[in-house]
Amino acid sequence: MQQKNIGVSYYGRLQVYTPLESVNIMLNGWVTYQTITSRLYGRSGYYQSGGAYGFRDQLQDTLGLKYLEPEFMKQQIIKHSKHQFIEGDVEHWWHDETGRGIRTRFSDDLLWLCYLVIEYIEFTGDIEVLDIETEYLKGAILEPGQDEKYDCYEKSEIKGTIYEHCIKAIEKSLNFGEHGLPKIGSGDWNDGFSTVGNKGKGESIWLGFFLYAILEKFIPICKEKNDELLANKYENIKINLKKALNTSGWDGRWYKRAYMDNGSILGSIENDECRIDSIAQSWSIISNAGDNDKKYISIESLENHLIDRENGIIKLLDPPFEKGKLEPGYIKSYLPGVRENGGQYTHASCWVIIAQAILGFGDRALNLYKMINPIEHSRIKEASKKYKVEPYVIPADIYGANNLAGQGGWTWYTGSSSWYYKAGIEYILGLKIKNGYMYFEPCIPKDWKEYQIQYRYKESIYNITVKNQLGKNTGVKRVSLNGNEIENKLKLDGERNIYNIEVEIGD
Repeated sequence: MQQKNIGVSYYGRLQVYTPLESVNIMLNGWVTYQTITSRLYGRSGYYQSGGAYGFRDQLQDTLGLKYLEPEFMKQQIIKHSKHQFIEGDVEHWWHDETGRGIRTRFSDDLLWLCYLVIEYIEFTGDIEVLDIETEYLKGAILEPGQDEKYDCYEKSEIKGTIYEHCIKAIEKSLNFGEHGLPKIGSGDWNDGFSTVGNKGKGESIWLGFFLYAILEKFIPICKEKNDELLANKYENIKINLKKALNTSGWDGRWYKRAYMDNGSILGSIENDECRIDSIAQSWSIISNAGDNDKKYISIESLENHLIDRENGIIKLLDPPFEKGKLEPGYIKSYLPGVRENGGQYTHASCWVIIAQAILGFGDRALNLYKMINPIEHSRIKEASKKYKVEPYVIPADIYGANNLAGQGGWTWYTGSSSWYYKAGIEYILGLKIKNGYMYFEPCIPKDWKEYQIQYRYKESIYNITVKNQLGKNTGVKRVSLNGNEIENKLKLDGERNIYNIEVEIGD
């Protein structure tokens, strides 16, 4: 991928024209520019000068870029697979220039390789990526009680296919605790939960949903590779995991977040702090592992407890940690309402929007999507003085409590930009591509009567008009191509053709 061709080649490939101008502005170049320049090339930002590759982070950055150029995903998969150890765990981050990185007990990092492989294959149909061979890293295994080690780890002589790399990651993750939930280690997606399970007993409900989502979509890949024994093994694990998530993981009105080493619970209604956490609720829906009634109950609880419309934010958890008895790790060192400690972590707020769209709540999804748009935080002078940061990039976080409520935190260098793009294009506007076929699953407000998408696929142009004359949120009644009705499935063709597509929303 050559940086010099970025402006011409990529940013204009997908353009949207919706009734909401702030959405158009962000999706028509700004979000993808932020992702490519700051996350993939610079790996740095004004508020965070790093330069390192984060294993989970830079993989996710390519999720939203698949519509512009799926090669970004493929190359990131290959690159990151080379930073997996023979034992299956991975470097949490590393510097290419020095070869030095950090080995940890984070429990989710390694699974993001599988997630990206699944997403790449689903989008492109390129099953051959599984057969690419890359080497593993080698190095000293972490000692008991050692949470991390920074070192210069070397390439081993042992290689594995991308398929084998994924299997190693999954197998390493099948480490369940007494409640039948995966162990959290020294943190999962929330790095700040550094002492929730670092003694080897703590379990993560969110990680259970994430692992379920991966097993669900990796089982067909196992079958494609004629690995029936492994497919059957993962199917049985998936069934047991779903049962544990909906029993031990359920708190009555929402899903718990984690069990700590000492048996304390994060995300319980009985708590004074961290009574509810958003990502367990959103991923119960995204993974499709939550029982049907529980998904609707939990998303309602999330709305009631975590959406702060006055400050225009979706909190990660509430109430924040401060003086209570729970000691979850370094997250508690942040001020209440700052970053992961009860502020908006925009990465997670995008998952909330995706969950709303999956459930068919188009008005809610768009309202939240608009609410977290930085342009909407800066429309008038008073709002911009409160927000304080750039109105043209997605922020990593917005503070959520006391006199800092509504003030932006890190900007530019955040994986939230890719998820914001994916949430808008794929889940709200409903442009889906699977195995080289385009289809449509919009979830929009009832009062949107029409919007357009122009998509350039290789040398062809797809002019898409979506009409909503019946005032629906979801459902596709009719799709026509150049005036002729077709099924909601169109094979992509890059041979210098122009396709005029009309999608009619309805029952």
